[in-house]
Amino acid sequence: MSDRSGIFAGDDPFAIARSWLAEAEDSEVNDPNAIALATVDADGLPNVRMVLLKEIEADGFVFYTNYGSVKAQELEQAGNAAFVMHWKSLRRQIRVRGTITREDGSKADEYYASRSLKSRLGAWASQQSQPLSSRAALMAEVARVTAKHGTNPVRPPFWGGFRINPVEIEFWADGAFRLHDRFKWSRDEEAGNWLIQRLSP
Repeated sequence: MSDRSGIFAGDDPFAIARSWLAEAEDSEVNDPNAIALATVDADGLPNVRMVLLKEIEADGFVFYTNYGSVKAQELEQAGNAAFVMHWKSLRRQIRVRGTITREDGSKADEYYASRSLKSRLGAWASQQSQPLSSRAALMAEVARVTAKHGTNPVRPPFWGGFRINPVEIEFWADGAFRLHDRFKWSRDEEAGNWLIQRLSP
């Protein structure tokens, strides 16, 4: 497309996403990698929450969580999800929709090992999304798992990653008078070829 230039230029949407995220890391005050992750429950009722995107791979977007959490259960049940990444400082956003696969192998082990010790122990201690009687009960559980797992805990079997393999990626940038620039990349998951369309604001 002749008018897809500047910040929208390129033949690889994942490279564009990485470039935008790198810019946001220099300008966004907190958590430039935060995404609003949308799922649906068994009745089709939507859920959305903020999570931290940990990697933009060659063909997917990866984040980590407790597999017993509500979000994980909804991801497993539906098999697909969507997210939006929005940066006020850049006046840009990226929207993604796609299918879900687990990342629970060596990459998950590597990422878990890179986290702070307290975060690693917290992953063991928290029964994410489950009712909790008090903060004191949570801290007691942290103390218990610390005594049990020590200073080099392995990744819990109930904790790991999810990968969103996109079928749609939309890049949006603010324009004067609300005449925003929007480009949607869409593809057939089997064919793998991207179709790029400019969308009306």
